[in-house]
Amino acid sequence: MGTGNAPRFGVEEEFLVVDAQTRAPVPRAQELIDAAKPRLDGRVSGEITTWQLETRTHPCTSAAEVLAQLREARTEVGKQAHELGVRLIASGSPVLGAAVPPPMTQGPRQTLGQQTFRGLHDELAICALHVHVEMPDRDHAVRVSNLLRPYLPVLLTLTANSPYWDGRDSGYASWRTMTWPRWPVAGPPPEFASAEHYDEVVGTLLAAGALVDRGTVFWDVRPSASHPTLEVRVADVPITAEESALYAALVRALVAHLSARLDAGEASPQIPGELMRTAYWRAARDGLCGDGVDLRTGVLTPAFALLDRMVDEIGPVLDANGDAGAVAGWLASLRHGGIGAQRQRAAARRNGRLADVVDYLAEQTIA
Repeated sequence: MGTGNAPRFGVEEEFLVVDAQTRAPVPRAQELIDAAKPRLDGRVSGEITTWQLETRTHPCTSAAEVLAQLREARTEVGKQAHELGVRLIASGSPVLGAAVPPPMTQGPRQTLGQQTFRGLHDELAICALHVHVEMPDRDHAVRVSNLLRPYLPVLLTLTANSPYWDGRDSGYASWRTMTWPRWPVAGPPPEFASAEHYDEVVGTLLAAGALVDRGTVFWDVRPSASHPTLEVRVADVPITAEESALYAALVRALVAHLSARLDAGEASPQIPGELMRTAYWRAARDGLCGDGVDLRTGVLTPAFALLDRMVDEIGPVLDANGDAGAVAGWLASLRHGGIGAQRQRAAARRNGRLADVVDYLAEQTIA
């Protein structure tokens, strides 16, 4: 996994902390964060609930560098978890235990969030993967995000990893995706004419009370509020570090490809909102196992065909970055062994126990 003249990129992964015996989430994330911080150089922090924590990489130039930092963080937090009698799992949603409501971290911002969003906070025990790709400026980032919108459902199918919720099978590959768009500023973003237009819209939403602050813009693509990057937030957290690194490499190649198309003067496609919503729903329900919506035509198309078309399109960039072979190997493994949701369900079928799913996740998360 190498790199050519590619933009730097980084990854944020969110995890659940579960009890080693009950396999249900437990509010001990802060203990793990405190224990792991000295070794991870500030690359671990808390999340909105006390069941969750987040690790992140520094800006990286290659997928190999991303993978090394992801493995280091998972290994260190996993070691500390074992010593505390808990486990770390990479799943977009809890498998066992009462998921609603989760215990929230405390502070003025959280209090304001609770007052603003109320019952929406009850379903926040969900874990995502965020990929940051370096951009020359915010205006460029916003314009690339317009071109990225049609690919978001395809990216979701790759990483759907949240089939269980509140101790039952939701019937969806990514139940996290079905809960998240209930928020007023979440899901696929609208199209923006410029960074100035983006800021105007966010300012209007803030004035309308739809946001606590500009950090609570939860669209699946956004210019980062704190880094010179475009942040792609559509994915469930993958089970393994290797999947996260290769997905990030794929996202970087896609963003670089679209950036070149933007520079060549390509206009963003016009996608009806109801069609985008349907494409998201199909992707969340079936992942790569069924048909997705071709946003160019509105026609149902095998999800793998949509994925193959995207990968073929960005193939030259993946090749230039030195990532083509590794990404191809990963996609072949998904065809053979299934996406995260399929593998979770396979673990449940072995003995008919959801506890086995949690054990499988705990083992694979730090493998």
